[in-house]
Amino acid sequence: MRKFYVIQGELVPAINGVVKAKRIARAFPELRCTFGGRSTVPDIAVFVWDRIPRDENGEVANTFPAAPDWTIEILSPDQSQTKVTKNILHCLRHGTEVGWLVDPGEQTVFVFRSKQEPEVLDEPDEIVSVPSFASELQLTIKELFGWLLE
Repeated sequence: MRKFYVIQGELVPAINGVVKAKRIARAFPELRCTFGGRSTVPDIAVFVWDRIPRDENGEVANTFPAAPDWTIEILSPDQSQTKVTKNILHCLRHGTEVGWLVDPGEQTVFVFRSKQEPEVLDEPDEIVSVPSFASELQLTIKELFGWLLE
């Protein structure tokens, strides 16, 4: 379980450091998103800035009735890879641009895009594919799983 929290804890600020200040997008940990007849709670949900639901005061809303633009799942030892993959595919069917399945145990990232073959990244120097709106984020497999050593 610890590996999950380490990666989630580093990845949210890494993403927000690239996209939030410029109001491009924002990453949220453990955000319930309800769309397509069911809810999912990705480990990290990233929404493009103008798609972030807001209340009447302009603050981030309490409910997110849409698929994230980027969904990230970090596999825990007790989680079903099948269930997590189904959640990613559900998001892709409803407009998500990119889905990541991060497997700390195998030090592998699966990158899913709608109607494309998944990428399997496990070489240290490979840069993990990100959505077009986050293109400034350059993160290698070695850097991502290197957070587990810190």
